[in-house]
Amino acid sequence: MRELIIDLDAIAYNLSVLRERVGKSKIMGVVKANAYGHGMIPVAKKLEAAGIDYLGVADITEALQLRDAGIDLPILAWLHHPDENFVRAVDAGIEISVADNFQLEKVANAAQHLGRVARVHLKIDTGLGRNGATAELWPLLIKLARALVAEGFIQVVGIFTHLSCTSDEEDLQQIARFEAAVALAEQAELPFELRHLTASDGSIKYPQAHYEMVRIGVSLYGLSPFTDHSSADYGLRPAMSATAAVALVKRVPAQHGVSYGYLHRTQSETTLALIPIGYAEGLPRNATGNARVNIKGKNYPILGRIAMDQFVVDVGDDEVQIGDIATLFGDPAAGVPSADELAWAADTINYEIVTRMGGRFTRRYLGAVDEDLA
Repeated sequence: MRELIIDLDAIAYNLSVLRERVGKSKIMGVVKANAYGHGMIPVAKKLEAAGIDYLGVADITEALQLRDAGIDLPILAWLHHPDENFVRAVDAGIEISVADNFQLEKVANAAQHLGRVARVHLKIDTGLGRNGATAELWPLLIKLARALVAEGFIQVVGIFTHLSCTSDEEDLQQIARFEAAVALAEQAELPFELRHLTASDGSIKYPQAHYEMVRIGVSLYGLSPFTDHSSADYGLRPAMSATAAVALVKRVPAQHGVSYGYLHRTQSETTLALIPIGYAEGLPRNATGNARVNIKGKNYPILGRIAMDQFVVDVGDDEVQIGDIATLFGDPAAGVPSADELAWAADTINYEIVTRMGGRFTRRYLGAVDEDLA
């Protein structure tokens, strides 16, 4: 009744478009949060088949799920439970982001316990104010890393940071701080392989900061990281469509109230169509009055209050029938509303729209590598 259609071929296509943009730099495909709602395992398998260099996830649990699914690619996890001992991660060959000496020592202890070398990426906070070592503590992290490399417990694979995307001026300041942090590591003769700073937005705006690797998330899924540019502006194809079958159609008289609070009353005799998608599926309630849905090639405003399980559309005298497919969002090239449009309607961003889709939706995959996932 409710379906998320995920076009994995579109994701592979977007990867090829982004490869042309970043040139020789490696690409880390970010598949955290269930691949931004698209399905982590099917997406990861498609990206692996398409030749992605790396995968990135938020936490070790996600990384281990990828390993359990047979994914052999390098995987970086960057957000850790305070009590994480890192043994599982090191044993599975997961690369680990480290932001302070306490974390680094725990990773080294796990490696020593297993008799393995842990692969780590050191993170410097260049101004976002989230994860990463401060500029004051960065030299201490470098010093400990250098010692642990000499002892054979760790290998520093990368040094990285994350932009705040506040303004061009502040982003460029962060890039300069990052390069200064890298220079300190080089002066300390700390061996490392990769520098990575840009995500989807920075990879488009700052080609001078591609370095050896970029991290691409939302753009892989065919969405623009900017509110003032569409995905089509960058040659990207949205991969997710949210659809449902019309569950009920009925004729009602003028001045008939529609949904909670009667935010909409019919102006004349009309037809109402019931769509079984609500905020339990991730459709923001505050999109009421601004969002649209496409039925049989026509976009209708969602005027009645969005409820937990459903919303109602006034389709006038149009021939809408039970079972017709309603598309909440998809590829605007097909004439349907985009995730960007729904994001605007809910005063949020397209990242949140696709990531929050769930509830009673089922997922159907086009172009799946593993037929069992299709």
